[in-house]
Amino acid sequence: MDLDALRALIVADSATRGQPISKLGYFCAPFRPASGPFANKVIKVYRGLSDETALERLAACHDDYAAALRTAGVPLPCTAFLLLPIEGRRVPVIVQDALPNEAMMRPLMQSGTRDETVAMMEAAGDVIATFWNNADQFKTRIGFHPSIRNFAIIDGNAVFFDTFPPLIHYSRAEMGKMLLQFSDKALMRWVGPLVQAKVTGIQDEWYSPAETLVGLVGSACRLRPHDAGAYLEWGRDFTRRRMQRWEDEALLGMVEPPRLPGYWTGFRKLLGLQGEPNV
Repeated sequence: MDLDALRALIVADSATRGQPISKLGYFCAPFRPASGPFANKVIKVYRGLSDETALERLAACHDDYAAALRTAGVPLPCTAFLLLPIEGRRVPVIVQDALPNEAMMRPLMQSGTRDETVAMMEAAGDVIATFWNNADQFKTRIGFHPSIRNFAIIDGNAVFFDTFPPLIHYSRAEMGKMLLQFSDKALMRWVGPLVQAKVTGIQDEWYSPAETLVGLVGSACRLRPHDAGAYLEWGRDFTRRRMQRWEDEALLGMVEPPRLPGYWTGFRKLLGLQGEPNV
């Protein structure tokens, strides 16, 4: 990988490096260059830290997390994590093989027929169930964030592509702090410490097998409320077929269309993060 070319691309203006491919992100706005050696890559640039020990740990945890996802059977594009020196400090950068724009699950869920979207839910659910049924082998705290916007659908299969923050090894309190440290929004870093307990709670769904499935169903219900009944029916059936270990908790969460906590939707609106109606 040409690190000098990557560094020049990151510090270039947006017209040179390419416009962001998504504005839905909490941590950064990924971009894909229109041309050059990184034209087939998506580049994600995160906030740097002055704490070198924390940066080294972050890099190690990311490598462990990407390896764990693959070991657990999660399809993941080729993904490299770098601590790239830029303007006197090391900045976390992820370089990932780009997936086709037309394969992103969220817009496909918006445009597809009901049957097509249920098939996409099955594909995403398969990844969720596969991960959690294989996660016992990791003797450490590990989570997963399989939201609709973190999947692509390729040849009928779901491909997951979100590896930041690396949901492995960090304690609940440590991850809560990371949600503030690496937020792309200065307002969140300023306001967040005043409501640290609420911010810390954002992650809890990612570490619960049942809640990751319920979260997927809830997101689909909010994205296409007229099809909510079909998604609830699918979710209950899928739970009984593929996630029996967590059946009681998951079914309890799908009695009616799941809702997000009010404090999280409030944060997203305060920060101007796009994503309605499935924030």
